[in-house]
Amino acid sequence: MQQQGRNDERNLRRDLGLIPATALVVGMVIGSGIFMKPGKVILAAGDSTLALAAWVIGGLITLAAGLTIAELGVQIPKTGGLYACLDEVYGKFWGYLFGWVQTVIYGPALVGALGLYFSSLLIPFFSSSEELKLPLAIGTILFLSAVNSLGTRYGGMIQSAATVAKLVPIALIVVFGLWKGNAQILSMPSGASDSAGMGAAVLATLWAYDGWIGVGFVAGEMKNPAQMLPRAIIIGLGTVMVAYLAINLALLHVLPAAEIVTQGKLAAGSAATWLFGDVGGKLINIGILISIFGALNGYILTCPRVSYAMALRGQLPASSLLSQTSRFGTPLNAIGMQFLLAVLFVTVGDPDRLTDLAMFIIWGFYILGFAAIFILRRKTSPEKRPYSVPAFPLVPVIAIVGSVYIVISTVMNNPTDAIVALGITAAGIPLYWLLNHMGKQQSKA
Repeated sequence: MQQQGRNDERNLRRDLGLIPATALVVGMVIGSGIFMKPGKVILAAGDSTLALAAWVIGGLITLAAGLTIAELGVQIPKTGGLYACLDEVYGKFWGYLFGWVQTVIYGPALVGALGLYFSSLLIPFFSSSEELKLPLAIGTILFLSAVNSLGTRYGGMIQSAATVAKLVPIALIVVFGLWKGNAQILSMPSGASDSAGMGAAVLATLWAYDGWIGVGFVAGEMKNPAQMLPRAIIIGLGTVMVAYLAINLALLHVLPAAEIVTQGKLAAGSAATWLFGDVGGKLINIGILISIFGALNGYILTCPRVSYAMALRGQLPASSLLSQTSRFGTPLNAIGMQFLLAVLFVTVGDPDRLTDLAMFIIWGFYILGFAAIFILRRKTSPEKRPYSVPAFPLVPVIAIVGSVYIVISTVMNNPTDAIVALGITAAGIPLYWLLNHMGKQQSKA
């Protein structure tokens, strides 16, 4: 099984270049959050100046995390990203637990949720029947799953096109908002009697920045991961930071901070309508649809690589099937399994709640990933590292502190969800021991 797994991993084509890899970072991070989070951040921070600072701080934490993971991905350039790193640094058990959460909850839940978001916005745009919501969601997921089964090149092409397209409405709002707006930007109150505090504001931005780690899942399919991976993360997250800060500045210049809070998710549409008339509202709807479509494609492209990497090590039921690659050099069966799980969540589950639960556990594993860089540094000499995270150890420490903050904040604010998330993760432990026992029995036979 192990030898077959190594052979299958070599069958994956290394045809993912810098542009699609960078688009993957931007596309997976910029979904609907850039349009829906400004009001929440202002409300939590208390005024517009602190809200803008929160976006910067959240971006810096995310950039530190990305740069740290880049060194891990370059030193361990295997398909599966952080899963492969945890497996090699801490052992099979911890890598398995991370992969378990990614495989059965995180990836399928996000794909299901994004599919539903996409269909929910598409239906009113064409004045269609609400009964089409579920079929449209499943059809969109199926279409992108089929495209990504044909190779990372095609998924990357969609990602590149969607990323460019989603930046167009953002650029229009930024340019015309800063040009035509007349509202005061700085030191404008949220309008609420009290605020949750700067910590909650930063936490809200970190959720909006999530998705950056997906590019590490396909490091094994990059043409030159030592050069491509850090560049894609730096350029991609840099672009996201600029876009997030710019659109917040533009919104504040068009609408008072208190009105952005009141409008909530509709603030961007209201600003666009003020700038461009009724056409502006439709423009923003198109922009959000493209953003969600691109983010959905990104998760479908990247998340099955974790399932595939686990199957190579015999850590999932039916691993012999899930570890196979198609004639196009893609993990076809792993993509199919994610599609089926996503359909299950879309049909009978609550993807939003499942995603929230999974995010808590994911950030816990991120801490292990960031700490792993200190372990690898002791084993690898500088001349053998194709890429080294800058300003070591400050950058990894910033990443660790930010991750610890997210975990602690989740426990304090949603202890029930934290307990449920730990329970779902622990449910994978019996399966791990069972598969190990079966593997040993087969070896003896």
